[in-house]
Amino acid sequence: MQVFKFGGASVKDAPGIINLAQIVQKNQDKQLLIVVSAMGKTTNALEKLTRAYVEQSDEVHTIFDEIKQYHYDILHQLFEPGDAVFDEVANTFVEIEWTIEDEPQDEFDFIYDQIVSIGEMVSTRIVNAYLNKVGIKSHWLDVRGYIHTDNTYREGKVDWPKTTQSIQHDVPALLQKGCVVTPGFLGGTSENFTTTLGREGSDYTASIFASCLKAESVTIWKDVPGVLNADPKLFKDTVKYDELSYAEAIEMTYYGASVIHPKTIKPLQNAKIPLLVKPFLHADEPGTIITETNYITFNTPVIIVKQNQVLLSISTKDYSFISEDHLSDIFGLFAKTHIKVNIMQTSALSFTVCFDDDTERFEKLTAGLKQNFSIKYNNKLQLITVRHYKPELVKELTAGKTVLLEQISRNTVQVVVK
Repeated sequence: MQVFKFGGASVKDAPGIINLAQIVQKNQDKQLLIVVSAMGKTTNALEKLTRAYVEQSDEVHTIFDEIKQYHYDILHQLFEPGDAVFDEVANTFVEIEWTIEDEPQDEFDFIYDQIVSIGEMVSTRIVNAYLNKVGIKSHWLDVRGYIHTDNTYREGKVDWPKTTQSIQHDVPALLQKGCVVTPGFLGGTSENFTTTLGREGSDYTASIFASCLKAESVTIWKDVPGVLNADPKLFKDTVKYDELSYAEAIEMTYYGASVIHPKTIKPLQNAKIPLLVKPFLHADEPGTIITETNYITFNTPVIIVKQNQVLLSISTKDYSFISEDHLSDIFGLFAKTHIKVNIMQTSALSFTVCFDDDTERFEKLTAGLKQNFSIKYNNKLQLITVRHYKPELVKELTAGKTVLLEQISRNTVQVVVK
């Protein structure tokens, strides 16, 4: 049995869904569980809708209508009018309509998960219906009843024993009957509320199912030839890695490589399940395989650029040294506001951290810090990480930029620049 995961770029339009079906058709000799992301840039659009709703902007219904129209345009290219899938999609969008009818009462993160999750719910309904239409027997599975999480909205923590039990109880029998299509990125709480697993979390969904089902492999279908040494949107002449170790892949995702979600690798490593990253437009190409392999010599450095970073310096109000007690309080606030530190540095009088900018979480963090500390910050920065670096490359990457913070270890250089 294998797990396939298709990202948003691979299902952004009708030709993409047709291509997905052709890939599945070629692999019908295998038991397949198929995890699908929201279509194209739908998650970004739903995030915009969430913010507009919380701020009670006049744009709410305009944004929502655009999202619906985008999906209905794809539906009309794939199905005849009157097909049951039109009602399935309309009924799914109703969940958003119910939410935005009333004024927002709940925390932002809760509202976010209830609205943004609809992207995956709709995309999988469409994919599942199309597979059945072209003769591929397929069953739609509501992932929210199988991946069980706590109530940490926007980053649900998986209850592994309960999740494993649910998946193993039902899914193997469904796979005997045909493909199973399920939304990525989502989980469910014990109160039946929807959670999300963190941005780009569909990879993690595939990893969870593979681990619980003891899959032969996981394949992530991307719009790139495999795992590259840098983002091809930012750099020319990128190099594809044919093979990576689990350890190297974990390091790359930890530092922000966007090709794989950071939590994806560990469950696969624990179960010794290989992960393949392959191009969905050239399905026969080998892509990259990530597995338990011996150390690989890196002739090509890995370059990871994270945009929209905040660099925050924290000091005591009485100019005393930053002590372990202070650090304990500071990290407690970071944990409470669910902000991940990308790089940190301590001096006698200050503690400096770099992290992704998130307006709501940043405001909560600074409000908490200001009670006992003085703070200064810069935003709209870049964090450049180079693994297996060469000094001349770092110099080239930082040329013409102001370096605000730099850290160098044996294998890795990290630089925060303006």
